[in-house]
Parts: sequence; structure tokens; C-alpha cells
Amino acid sequence: MTTGTERTGTDRTGAEPTGTEPTGTEPTGTEPTGTERPGTEQPGTGSIVADPPGTASDGPTGTAPRVRRSRRLLRAVGPAVLFVVLAAAGWQLMAVVVDSVLVPGVGDIAGELAGIVVDGSFAQELGITVLRVALGFALAFVVAVAAGIAMGRNEFVQRFGEPAVLLGLTIPGLVWALLCVIWFGVGLANPVIAVALSSAPALALTIYQGVRSVDPDLLEMAHVYRFSRTTRLRRLWLPALAPSLFAGARLGLSLGWKVIVLVEVFGMSSGVGYQLNNAFAEQNVAAVLAWTLLFAVVMAVLEYGVLQGLERRAGRWRKAVIV
Repeated sequence: MTTGTERTGTDRTGAEPTGTEPTGTEPTGTEPTGTERPGTEQPGTGSIVADPPGTASDGPTGTAPRVRRSRRLLRAVGPAVLFVVLAAAGWQLMAVVVDSVLVPGVGDIAGELAGIVVDGSFAQELGITVLRVALGFALAFVVAVAAGIAMGRNEFVQRFGEPAVLLGLTIPGLVWALLCVIWFGVGLANPVIAVALSSAPALALTIYQGVRSVDPDLLEMAHVYRFSRTTRLRRLWLPALAPSLFAGARLGLSLGWKVIVLVEVFGMSSGVGYQLNNAFAEQNVAAVLAWTLLFAVVMAVLEYGVLQGLERRAGRWRKAVIV
């Protein structure tokens, strides 16, 4: 007969053993969590190592940046390409309806374009024209920056200079071209001064307006804290005037390109304008259009590819300096 104390080693005590029963939590060593990158299982270890970025496991993410760049390029270039196609189609239709001597077809213009580019005359004449514009605009930039800042900082200079600037804006570029041909003949001074006279008023006016728009409190703060001239120039004046400088440069250059062609037509023996005059004398409408189109393409590249790129970089620098 057994007593109540002999079965104590095998009786249940009311609590479940914990050595071999699950605790309610899953092992985490080999199970995916739902946030791990797909990878490759290492032989003999059972562990999974994430594949490096850019491998096949990344799927569409590797091509997403390229797709976005392609879409941005399409949005930027698509309208221009569509315009060119429609303009060429409309011109060709007009060439069929009207006399082909007065309105040459797209094929005739393309032939002239190819001939001008292949024989090297366009690169040579364009280089001469660009050099003249660069020298004239550099002269205009120096004079206009000095005049614009002086007008913005000094009331007497502003009263004297503003009417002169407005008068310069009202004078057509054709007048400057004719006067410079009469005054300076066919030398280098003729186109350089003509470009400077036509570009400087617009550039000076935009710089003057930029100086006037600077917050007086910033100027007072710079004076109170005794900022050096270098610090004022780098931290105050250049960021404040950067938008005005680029706006004036784009406007001044657009005027300078028009004037340089007129000067070369009337009084020079080289340059794009001179070649346009030769084509006009020969009544070669296709050549006139070919030179005009090539010149316009180069100007568009300089405007959208160079000036706007510099303006974007200056804008980022301006934000960094202001912050």
C-alpha cells in the first residue's frame, strides 16, 4: 500500500514543463522579418546575405533613375523638336505653293547648311563674330556695373544717369551700327563699341534696380558689425545682385547679337553678317536662311546651355551663402 507521499516525483504539480514546450515567440535566426533585402543563401551556414545594390535582385529600382532622366529630357526637348518638325512641314508646304526661288524648299536649305558646315566657313565666320561680341559685352559689363552701382548708391548720380540710361534704351541698334561704321570705319573698334553701346544701358538699368532692392537693414547690420569689404561683397552684394546680373546679361547679349550682325552687314569684311550680306547680294534666299538658322542655333545653345547653366549654379551658391 502506497502512501500519499510516494508519488510526488511523478504527480503533476499544476504547472506545465517549460523545457520542451513553445513559449509563444518564434525563432528569429532564420526567418524573414518582411523588411530584409532579398539575397543569396550562403552554403553551409544557412544564413542569407543581402545582394549589393545594382544587382539583378534590385529589379526595377536600378533603371528608375534612367527612366526619370529620359522623361525629363523628353519634356525639355520634346516641344522644341515638335516645333521644328511643324515649322519644316509648314515651310515645305509654302515652298510648294509659292515660287521656289523666293521660298526655297527644306531640301535646298539643308543642302546650303551642309555646304556651309562642311567647308569650314561657318566655324571661321562664327568665331570672328563671337570674339567681337565677347569684347564688346566685356566692355559694356564693366561700364554698366560701375554705373549701376553708382546710380543705386548715390542720389546725384542717379538723377544724372537714369535719363541717360533710358535714352540709350530708346536708340535702335541700327542707329548704333550706322554711327560706329561712320566713326570708326572697318576696324575692330567698330563692332566692339557698337555692341557695348547697345548692351550697356539695359545691363546698367537692371543692376541699378538690383542695388535699390537691397534691404537697408542688411546694409545697416553690415555697418554696425563692421564687416570688411570682402565680406560685404561676398555675403551681401554678390548674392543680392546675382539675379540682376544674369537678367541684364541675357538682355544685353540679345541686343548685342542683333547689333553685331548689322555692323558686319554694313561695314565689315568678315563675320556672319558679312556672309549674310553676300548671300543677299546674290539673291540666294536658301543661303540667307541657312546662315540665319545656324546662327540662331548657336545663340540658343549659348543661351540655354551656357547662361542658364551658370544661372542655376549661381542660384544654388546664392542660397548656400544666404543660409
